[in-house]
Amino acid sequence: MGTETDNSEYFTSYEDLDVHKIMLEDKPRNLAYKKAILENKDYFKDKIVMDVGCGTGILSIYCAQAGAKKVYAVEASNIAKLAKLVVKENGFENVIEVIQSKVENLTLPGNIKVDAIVSEWMGFYLLHEGMLDSVLYARDKFLKDNGQMFPDSAVIYVAPCSVPTLYNKWDDVDGVSMKVFAKHLRKSKHSKPEIISMNPEDLLGHEITLSWVNLKDDELSDLDSISIQHVVGANKDGLYQGLCIWFVCKFPDFSCTEDEESQYVLDTSPKSPVTHWKQTVIVLPEELEVEEGEPIAFQLDMEKDRFSRRRYNLQMTLLDPNAIEHPQPCSCDMTKCILIKSFMNQNTDPMESETNVLQEENVEDQQ
Repeated sequence: MGTETDNSEYFTSYEDLDVHKIMLEDKPRNLAYKKAILENKDYFKDKIVMDVGCGTGILSIYCAQAGAKKVYAVEASNIAKLAKLVVKENGFENVIEVIQSKVENLTLPGNIKVDAIVSEWMGFYLLHEGMLDSVLYARDKFLKDNGQMFPDSAVIYVAPCSVPTLYNKWDDVDGVSMKVFAKHLRKSKHSKPEIISMNPEDLLGHEITLSWVNLKDDELSDLDSISIQHVVGANKDGLYQGLCIWFVCKFPDFSCTEDEESQYVLDTSPKSPVTHWKQTVIVLPEELEVEEGEPIAFQLDMEKDRFSRRRYNLQMTLLDPNAIEHPQPCSCDMTKCILIKSFMNQNTDPMESETNVLQEENVEDQQ
C-alpha cells in the first residue's frame, strides 16, 4: 500500500507546472538531448521511438524534428493533456501520439517494438525519485533487440568537499557571529542530503566512480545496493565538510568508433554549467581540517528504500586511512603510497619511452 501511495504522489507532483518550468528552463539539460537527437538524424530517420515520461513533450518533438516516423509519448500524469497541445502547436500531431498511461500498463498496437527509447528519467544524484524502474521496464517490453537507449549509460561520481554555504558564511552575519546557529543548522540537515550548486574550487580531492549504469543491459536488482570504500589525498589545504555527488549521462554517438568516447553527454558536475539537479552533498556534522596530500577515507552506501522503490537511503562513514586498502597509484602523502607511486613512475615511463623509440626506429628502417 505504501508503494502505491508513493507512486500516486510521485505522478501527481508532475502535474505542477512549476516542476516543468524548472526543467524547461534548464538549458544544459535541453541542449544535451537536442544535440544527441538532432545530430544523430541519420539514425532517427523513419524510426519508431518511445519517450518514457514525456512531460510537456519536448524530447518527443526533438525526435520528430530528427525525422522519426512515429513517436509514442507516454506520460502517466495529467500533464499529458498539455503535451498534446504542445505537440499540435509544433505541427507534429501526425507523428507524435501522446498516451496518458503508466508505461507498465501500456500495450502498443500489434505489440510492435520500437527502435529507440528516449527518456529524461534522472533524479537527484541520478537515482533519487527517478524513473529508472519504468525505463528499464519499457526497455524489456518494447525495445527491439538492436534498439538504442537515449541516454545509454550514466556514471555517479563522488568527491570530498568543503561546504562554505553551511559553514563559513555564518562566521559574520552583518557584524554578528552566528557559528552556534550554523552548528545547529548543520545538525538539522545531517539526516538529509543537501541539493546545492557547488563551486569547483570547493572540491578537496579527485572524484571517484561510485556506480556505472548500463541502460542497455543492467537489471533493476543491479542497483538495489551500491557501496564504495575509498581513500583520496586532499588536493589542497582546506576544511573537509562533506561529500559531493553528481552524475554524467552519455548518449549514443554513431560517428565514433568503439574506442572513442561519445561527444554527447549531460554533465552535472560542479565544473559544468548548472542544471536543475545541481549537486547532492552529504554534510558532516563537524568539519575536519586537512592539509594537501592528507588521506581522506570514507565509505558511502546507497540502499534502495524498501518502502518506496523510487528512493534511496544514503549513509556515509568516516574511515581510518590506515585501516583500508588504498587505490594504486594513490594521491595521498602516506609513505607507502609515495613509494609505490614513485616506483610505478620509474618503471612505467622509461618503458613507454623505449617503446616509442623502437617504434620510431622501425618506421625509419621501413622507409
